[in-house]
Amino acid sequence: MTPTNTGLLIPRRKALLGGAALAAAPLAAPFVARAADTIKIGLLLAKTGQIAAQTEYLANGTFLALEERNNMIMGQPAELVWLDEPTPQAATQNMQKLVQENKVCAILGGSLSSNALAEEATAAQLKVPFVCDNAAATEISGKNCNRYTFRLNTPVAVQSRMLAPFALTYGKKWYHITASYAFGQDILRSSRELLKAAGGTEVGSDEVPLNTADFSSFILKIRQAKPDVVVGGLSAGDLSTFLKQWNELGMKGKIPFVEIAIGDTDIWAVGPEAASGTFTKMWYYKNPDNTPEEKAFAADYEKKYGKPAADKAWMGWITARSLFESIDAAKSLEPMAIIEGLEAWKVQSGKTSYSYRKFDHQMLVRNLAVSVKDKITDKWDYFDVKATLPENVSELDAVFGTPEEIGCKMG
Repeated sequence: MTPTNTGLLIPRRKALLGGAALAAAPLAAPFVARAADTIKIGLLLAKTGQIAAQTEYLANGTFLALEERNNMIMGQPAELVWLDEPTPQAATQNMQKLVQENKVCAILGGSLSSNALAEEATAAQLKVPFVCDNAAATEISGKNCNRYTFRLNTPVAVQSRMLAPFALTYGKKWYHITASYAFGQDILRSSRELLKAAGGTEVGSDEVPLNTADFSSFILKIRQAKPDVVVGGLSAGDLSTFLKQWNELGMKGKIPFVEIAIGDTDIWAVGPEAASGTFTKMWYYKNPDNTPEEKAFAADYEKKYGKPAADKAWMGWITARSLFESIDAAKSLEPMAIIEGLEAWKVQSGKTSYSYRKFDHQMLVRNLAVSVKDKITDKWDYFDVKATLPENVSELDAVFGTPEEIGCKMG
């Protein structure tokens, strides 16, 4: 279960060091922790609400990444300080608290796009490195980018380009049902552009508020419109609720459903009888192409938590790993040193590698196209991996867009 305390979640370790070494510690570098200090990393993730099922895994993966290092960064004891992000305003207040009161040197988090957009602006104001692990709004590494913010999740516009060919195999009459906040609005905008370019027709569209409990009226409209495919833009618990009611109203198997950025927790919550659709996702614990390090992580996760690592656990793990390894490489807690470490960070992943592009701080990661199995026999294993996108590794950078297309101007 998600821990409920709001303070330090990893016990402080005491460092044994002689007084002479302490006396020799540099006084002119206030951002460089001395050997007796505990390095603090902020974690800013929602603890309640419809995204909490995902953030539990994000947090677990983050903590496991530090535990795998024996709770040490730069050869010194390290701990995570986890605060809530219930709303964009409260999230920015907690970000200020992490920096000004808890004295963290960097922050991981950003579970929703609406929160992350506010958090990245605050990170620039506070001059603290911020690694966004989950939010997918295009603007985060686009027009709203700044030097202090790095982002893992593939932007909505890029994932939409990856998914569009699969949606078009069903036909060119699309119905959109999307959330009425940044993530869903971004999906709607990019999907409409792709549909228009393909010569298709939008036969209907609904934008629904977060935490919608009853989708029946929307589903009846979809049934009447008779689209070739429904393109979704619902997040977390709302997607689960929609798919359950889609099945209850007899629509499963009648009209195909596709959406970008599925989370394992979203589909697990639907159950094997109601689950359906084709999706993009960043990582899957059953993917045979996972690296040895990722397979070891998945085994460690299942051993510790008694269930498989959801994609969100990997997302928490890889972003935390990128930050911890970058601090190690920087040998400093000074913000610009950490930023330069993140800009230089790179690890091999099969035929390609994971790294952040310097001009927009977007991590380049190939995505998976997955479809729900026709018959689910394992309560965790719901997907067949249909493709790794882009299929040609050499196209990865181009798929994510040029500086002119992205619109990021860090200065």
